[in-house]
Amino acid sequence: MNPEHDWITTPVTADLLRGAVDVERTEHGLLPHRLPARARKQIPDDQLATAEARPSGVRLAFRTRATVIELEALPTKRAYRGFPAPPDGAYDLVIDGVLTALATVPGGRVRTLDLATQAAELEEGPPGTARFTGLPARDKSVEIWLPHTEITELIALRTDAPVTPAPDSGRRVWLHHGSSISHGSNADRPTGTWPALAAARGAVDLVNMGFSGSALLDPFTARAVRDTPADLISVKIGINIVNFDLMRLRAFAPAVHGFLDTIREGHPDTPLLVVSPILCPIQEDTPGPLATDFSDGTLRFKALGDPAERAAGRLTLNVVREALAGVVGQRAADDPHLHYLDGRELYGAADHAELPLPDDLHPDPAGHARIAENFARHAFAAAGPFATRTG
Repeated sequence: MNPEHDWITTPVTADLLRGAVDVERTEHGLLPHRLPARARKQIPDDQLATAEARPSGVRLAFRTRATVIELEALPTKRAYRGFPAPPDGAYDLVIDGVLTALATVPGGRVRTLDLATQAAELEEGPPGTARFTGLPARDKSVEIWLPHTEITELIALRTDAPVTPAPDSGRRVWLHHGSSISHGSNADRPTGTWPALAAARGAVDLVNMGFSGSALLDPFTARAVRDTPADLISVKIGINIVNFDLMRLRAFAPAVHGFLDTIREGHPDTPLLVVSPILCPIQEDTPGPLATDFSDGTLRFKALGDPAERAAGRLTLNVVREALAGVVGQRAADDPHLHYLDGRELYGAADHAELPLPDDLHPDPAGHARIAENFARHAFAAAGPFATRTG
């Protein structure tokens, strides 16, 4: 804490958060979650348990005249054994809708994963502080977007002027579910993930249920989407199913029907957009499972399946797209608010030629921006499924 200011300490409470589905009180502070407690009890693996607790799309939102803001937090950072430590996660400061500053929090815990064995070790560390200075001395709307790459326990908000929770923006709420690309893999900052960029273009409030490696048609995820208030919903389905070689074609289409049935129980008339995978050449016609590949000294991915086994029901991205289009086409006859978007409209062959996937699986920051631009053009356009309706 910097002693040069007369600090006002504001407890971090749920009414200061946007984009969180649930919060947990820990011994250190408040931990935002993107799945509710009931769903978290049913999570079968550490992959999803870690992913849902990394607060992609979650932000503090408040009004203040403060010129200095400090956010004390305890991050849990991730590292990979044998690789250099990744950069500290970014905290983005947005003032009156304009990205204004970036800060990081030093210290914290470090969770190191061995990619060969999937064993993880947790090293304890101290809390740290994200600090923003030189802010305009006027009443303003402030958002602090939390790192999409780090579990973040929020301890205290300190300012040199009082803070009040942001009022309801009046904007529509867009709930998006997807995989690691939706979570923000390879994006360089939390406002730079493609859902965050698309939400800004569409002037909507984002709830991001993108979970790295975990868009697997889990029933508890469908129930979480069902039970979360939203005006617009999109689900990006398929690539993790193929990555893990999780199911065959016979099971896939019924599982998609079941997932959509559950969502419709809570959102019977909400615009619902089903999005198939973006272009990913290593899995277009080759089944999973997916494996890491360090042959060139960097982390890349490769598919291990045999393309000939598509005839036996093994899934590839092209098989998944055809199945998803069929499911949505069948259901749309009785559901006029259900829509389908081929993911290659967001990132296709021309995009790949210009902005190749650095690890053969995830886009870079420019790729996230391209996907966001294309999504907004399709979804939020005047004739799009998420267009503002009048009358």
